[in-house]
Amino acid sequence: MKPLKLLSLAIDRFSDLWGAVATILILGMVGFGSYNAIVRYLGRFIGLNLSSNVYLELQWYLFSLIFLLGAGWTLRKDSHVRVDVFYSALTRRGQRRVNLIGTFLLLIPFSVFVLWTSLAYVQNSWTTREMSPDPGGLPRYPLKAIIPLCFVLLLLQGLSEAIKLFTQRGEQTDGEAEAAE
Repeated sequence: MKPLKLLSLAIDRFSDLWGAVATILILGMVGFGSYNAIVRYLGRFIGLNLSSNVYLELQWYLFSLIFLLGAGWTLRKDSHVRVDVFYSALTRRGQRRVNLIGTFLLLIPFSVFVLWTSLAYVQNSWTTREMSPDPGGLPRYPLKAIIPLCFVLLLLQGLSEAIKLFTQRGEQTDGEAEAAE
């Protein structure tokens, strides 16, 4: 089990790195968003167009990068959206089982599927050097190349979570040990 735990730790650290990148990108996105809002109103006041589609698209692209690159890290931090109908009523052991089943039946197959289907989509975008249809817009093909990377990161973090859940299989939490006594 030790090599699996080391692999999980390495994946977690890799996800933390991408989480840090996504966090830094938030500053850029907020900066461009603030700039866009300020110059839009300032431009109306002084009668000049100070904004551009480039700044607006940079804000959108940064938001996309934050979402895509931060997905694996969000999973690692258990900060993803969870629709809780019965989950909170389960024991910690039951929650681990639900998470393990969900990882193997939903997360991993979905990540592999999107990774596989996105490759042709990204290749086509790079082949045509796809550009934004908006005047003065940015190239889209570099951003689209992040889609497969995102799902590699999500897949890796899903494997790390599965390793952690699997290696905790026989372990009891303090509360479960007390309940068993």
